[in-house]
Amino acid sequence: MMPAIFGITGWKNSGKTRLVAGIVENITGRGFTVSTVKHAHHGFDVDKPGTDSFAHREAGAKEVALLSGRRWVLMHEMREENELKLEDILAKLEPCDLVIIEGFKSYPHPKIEATRAQTKRDLPLWPNDNSIVAIAADYPIENCDRTVFNLNDIKLMSDFILKHLKLG
Repeated sequence: MMPAIFGITGWKNSGKTRLVAGIVENITGRGFTVSTVKHAHHGFDVDKPGTDSFAHREAGAKEVALLSGRRWVLMHEMREENELKLEDILAKLEPCDLVIIEGFKSYPHPKIEATRAQTKRDLPLWPNDNSIVAIAADYPIENCDRTVFNLNDIKLMSDFILKHLKLG
């Protein structure tokens, strides 16, 4: 069974990551288990040259698992494979109450669009995306038919997400 999913989207530097972290902290503080998925548009690496695991991947290992007494990570090299779909990643997660998704603008799950005055020059996403059910902004949003939140009102947005998904 797939967990409930809700997204935070917006252009670069719009406050998405801070918003996701605040919502995760707020909702886990209420006793829910929350996982996150973040989309990166460019190549990224969580490993560094000079580490053993990096050497393993560079040598051609398809997957490298790194374990300690506190956490583990599994790195999977895509090589020539296509990027996974969101559903494929969701299916790999451990069971939880909610998955907060950062990015994935084109997917149809419900989302809050984050926007800041400094990124206002970018065209808003919400007018052309019905999956955006609310806006979180640090400036007034005019002529909007969606719920609008202050970008810093984490509790109210967390309440909204839980109500929207009918959780708790």
